[in-house]
Amino acid sequence: MSHEAVEQGFHELIDEYAPVRQLGTGFAFTEGPLWHPLDKHLIFSDMPGDVRRKWRPGEGVSELQRPSNMGNGMTYDADLNLLVCEHATSAVARIRRDGVREVLCSHFEGRELNSPNDICVRSDGRIYFTDPTYGRMPYFGVERPTQQGFQGVYMLPADHRPGDEPVLASDRYTFTQPNGLCFSPCERWMWVNDTEQANIRMFDVADDGRLTNGRVFASGIKDTLKPGVPDGMKADIKGNVWVTAPGGVWVYSFDGQLIGKIAVPELVANIHWGDDDWQTLFMCASTSLYSVRTKIRGRTEPFMNPRAPTAPRAAAPTAGASQAGPPLRKIDPARTALIIQDLQNDVIIDGGAFADSGSPQHARAQNVVENTRRLAEACRAKGMLVIHVWMVCEPGHPKLAQHAALFQGLKGENALVRGTWGVAPATGLEPQGNDLVVEKMSMSAWETSRLESYLRHAGCDTIINTGAWTNMSVEHTARTGADKGFRIIVPENACSTMNADWHRASIGYAMQNVADITHVDAVVAALG
Repeated sequence: MSHEAVEQGFHELIDEYAPVRQLGTGFAFTEGPLWHPLDKHLIFSDMPGDVRRKWRPGEGVSELQRPSNMGNGMTYDADLNLLVCEHATSAVARIRRDGVREVLCSHFEGRELNSPNDICVRSDGRIYFTDPTYGRMPYFGVERPTQQGFQGVYMLPADHRPGDEPVLASDRYTFTQPNGLCFSPCERWMWVNDTEQANIRMFDVADDGRLTNGRVFASGIKDTLKPGVPDGMKADIKGNVWVTAPGGVWVYSFDGQLIGKIAVPELVANIHWGDDDWQTLFMCASTSLYSVRTKIRGRTEPFMNPRAPTAPRAAAPTAGASQAGPPLRKIDPARTALIIQDLQNDVIIDGGAFADSGSPQHARAQNVVENTRRLAEACRAKGMLVIHVWMVCEPGHPKLAQHAALFQGLKGENALVRGTWGVAPATGLEPQGNDLVVEKMSMSAWETSRLESYLRHAGCDTIINTGAWTNMSVEHTARTGADKGFRIIVPENACSTMNADWHRASIGYAMQNVADITHVDAVVAALG
């Protein structure tokens, strides 16, 4: 069975003849595939059967939980707690890693939700879910009358308490049956599909988390000759949208152009990437579970770089939401400086020169911009010295030696050129008030800048070291700083690099003997 390339770009995403493998069959109706990044298995819902199942390579399918409250869409949060949309209870439930089940929400304006259907988590901890009425219909749920009178999209804020009502993120009457939803890689936009309207809408995500400026992204997702409807939906790291549709899975470019169709033997209800490289697309299709290899991975979600269940120094958390971390001995603001290094557009932002490295995705997973901004505000409030360290090159990169891959990439990508967007700081990290800026032409902040002069003249002997990339600029600066006699403090959730593995290697091992490894909240607490 070959897939259909509508546009040439489809070949960059998947081989036209990539085989679709059946991993298991004989189920009632499958939904909600979800890959565990540590345990390396896939879980999925068998909704009418009221059971949650697990597939593990080499072992096949086994039963994980029965009953499951007719669970549908699922995801993990950054702590790898399981979040489930339950049809039988009209609730969003969180099943903690110790097995304890908590109801996050079940009512809005005092009335039961319809039946939460699909769910996703933003890197700032906000949880979004759709609420159609399918779970109040026979077979897919428990038949009963609705109470809401509309079908919408809801949000649970990062500080949501179990049992509190959700926030209505969408207009009440935009949707007929909202179903699949997903974020763009940068999380500035969200796509939501409507099964009955056979379309996908694109929204701006406002500062308060609500969905604004809705517009039709794709329509006419139907075919009278093939089974399948818009249901599950995910974005890849390039911002292409993959949605279940007639005959299998349809793929749209970021601008809403249909570029290809993946053929699957059964009606597909939901999809998600998994495997060690996140390039296997798992597809829950009616009575079976299928997979197909792709040439691209799904967008990085918070659970893909999970926080550790405890906080040992050698296994520092890597996700973006801040934690208290181990206590620090007191920090004297008068003798301490905060360094914000290389958090520039070309380095960590989509569209930058090094976007293909994975750096923007890891920066989002770390929530590095917001964590660093918050830390800088706390330091300024204490009267501390804040120093921005930027890599700045002249146009054409004159006399930049090409002896190492780092500098070859810098010149080859025409990166970090003075006066360009790429050299500017990421939005939210612009210098403020009495902040200082130093420029460098080296990986370490010390060798080619005025950093040491500023620190010595200011009487600083302690450095709070933040920035990108963790295993390069941050680590090199920490090592040299320790050699020079400075106390180095590294709040790891104010640092990011190209991927979680490199970050862990630097935080958990390479810098352990030269720096205090901690988190933003612990630094703020130590400032008093």
